[in-house]
Amino acid sequence: MSDLNLPLLNQISDVIEQSRLMTKQAVNTAMVACYWQIGQIIVEFEQNGNARAEYGKAQLQTLSVQLTKRFGRGFEATNLRRMRLFYITFPNQATLSPKLSWSHYVALIRVENTDARLWYMNEAISQNWSVRALERQISVLYYERLLASQIKGQNNQSVIDEANHKILENQDSIHHYLRDPYILDFLNLNSESYQESDIEQAIISDIQKFLLELGKGFAFVERQKRISFDDEEFYIDLVFYNFKLKCFLLIDLKLGKLKHQDIGQMDTYVRLFDSQYKGNDDNPTIGLVLCSEKSEAVVKYSILAEQKQLFSAKYLPYLPTENELKKLLTQSYLNKD
Repeated sequence: MSDLNLPLLNQISDVIEQSRLMTKQAVNTAMVACYWQIGQIIVEFEQNGNARAEYGKAQLQTLSVQLTKRFGRGFEATNLRRMRLFYITFPNQATLSPKLSWSHYVALIRVENTDARLWYMNEAISQNWSVRALERQISVLYYERLLASQIKGQNNQSVIDEANHKILENQDSIHHYLRDPYILDFLNLNSESYQESDIEQAIISDIQKFLLELGKGFAFVERQKRISFDDEEFYIDLVFYNFKLKCFLLIDLKLGKLKHQDIGQMDTYVRLFDSQYKGNDDNPTIGLVLCSEKSEAVVKYSILAEQKQLFSAKYLPYLPTENELKKLLTQSYLNKD
């Protein structure tokens, strides 16, 4: 690129980045205000009338169904309970910051200690923490560790340095933010189209077609299956049911090298899915992690330890081998490159 074009590129890039930032802030403000008001309405409804004692999970479930029918995804009972807790935790709307997204507040309302929550909120605002940075600081008890070091009269610089280093490693980009499932639900966008990159969608489509063509009892269930646990949401790329094995098959695709935590994450998916969707007469759910790179394709079945004997004896005859899946992954990646 010539020097003549570089200033032009930089100027246009600055305009695009600024516009995306403005979009992010506008969606933030609208979503947070909307969900706070919904929480307020729910709480005020609870506090009025004689039916307050009877108001609870059943009412929220009914409300969830009605809102979902009218406005689409994003109004599950779990999310409505979050909105209710959001209002209770932050009853003064004026204290909410336009610098924090709904995902930030979802993390903050899980902090029970009021002083800690306020500290994390202020730090997230002043230090411009991403959602992942905030969640990490909460999970490693950053506030509590700083407080403990102060009480003991110790130098807390090492705690601060370690925290800042991890923040730099895990900052979110604007692009990542605009793919946030909360954003997609709020704007009533199709997460199947927006959440995954084109190449991921192409590979997933090939895998879906491949399994259905095997003719070994596979039935397609759902893409981007959402499962919930407490206040967390997870999305599974593909879900199948095998009528010969009488079990579900969960598939998660990763672009890049297989990491140890990918298998652990799939184990979590399997346990949550079993507890929420597996019938009494179904066999245990199987997890399948696929990692696709130009140079290597990695396939790992994620079978909980207590099910390994069952897997070896009964499941393998009906499931594609790792070599078959590796060949498919490699070919799919090359075709879409």
